[in-house]
Amino acid sequence: MRLEPKPHPSTIALILYPLGAVAATRAIASLLVMAAGASPLSVFGLVLKGAAGSQFALLETLTRATPLIFTGLAVAVAFRARLWNIGAEAQLYVGGIVTVVLGTGLLPLPAPILIPVIVLATILAGGLVLLGPAILKTRFGVDEVVTTLLLNFVVLLFVSMLLEGVLKDPMGLGWPQSQMVTADARLPRIVEGRRLHYGFVIALVAAFAIWFVMKKTALGYEMRVVGANTEAARFAGIPVNAVLMKTALISGGLAALGGFSEVAGLKGNLTLDLSSGFGYTGIVVAMLAMLNPLGVVAAAIFVAGIFVGADAMSRAAGVPSYIAEVMVATALLTMVTAIMLSRYKVRWR
Repeated sequence: MRLEPKPHPSTIALILYPLGAVAATRAIASLLVMAAGASPLSVFGLVLKGAAGSQFALLETLTRATPLIFTGLAVAVAFRARLWNIGAEAQLYVGGIVTVVLGTGLLPLPAPILIPVIVLATILAGGLVLLGPAILKTRFGVDEVVTTLLLNFVVLLFVSMLLEGVLKDPMGLGWPQSQMVTADARLPRIVEGRRLHYGFVIALVAAFAIWFVMKKTALGYEMRVVGANTEAARFAGIPVNAVLMKTALISGGLAALGGFSEVAGLKGNLTLDLSSGFGYTGIVVAMLAMLNPLGVVAAAIFVAGIFVGADAMSRAAGVPSYIAEVMVATALLTMVTAIMLSRYKVRWR
């Protein structure tokens, strides 16, 4: 079997294949639900109700989607330039570290000044984390998949060391957690009494900004060309290495904003369980969105809705909530297959 690129993929194929991927995902999930002894229609109805059946459910879904938008954007930007960033988890935790260091009293500034300062410092720190693997890739040919993946574990161990050392809250009764950030470093809630915070608004602004950069600027054009064909980009005079460095800074900074959002907007401090795999799930979100920055928002809300709805469904129907992870993983596999089939012809030998 070999794959041949389609010279002009049809618009119909680009629409029907992803729809087929959604249908395949639902069919596979239905089989699993029936194997668990429940009705698929009932279970899917409970998932939808749990994700968007009330104001509380909808706001919880948007809250869960917020870090996924940041990590999804980080992955989409990097993958578009063919920089395989698997380390969004590490960059997210670095964002959390910077937020705690600057937001627990180190900078006695009012909120209108302190929050932008923390945001800028977070973006810079996250970008520098990914800059290392990017330099190793461009200068020495080191596979960034390996370096970024391993950095996830290195950074998590570093966070553990900090929470047992210099960042440990002396009033935390021995728990590995940092001090709470000050009120001036906290993001306000969008709806009083609910968990949704203005990190979601920042995520929407970031998505639009990245879309604008990718579609309307010279840098975005260079990133797309480098991602499409590195050698052709170099032949055309595009500074490939410089583009990859800029891509790394943007991608790492976006993922780090997810850590800032979770600390400053939701939890208030840094813990080892700050992320429940947001960095890895961001890869799924980016692929479901076909690397479109605006599509990342919809994909993140979709994935978050599955997880939030599955929790409610599990309590009501007695079906394990782990089916949500199976659905997300299946959606990724079927969507990748759909993208391939819409752009390539399969030739059998």
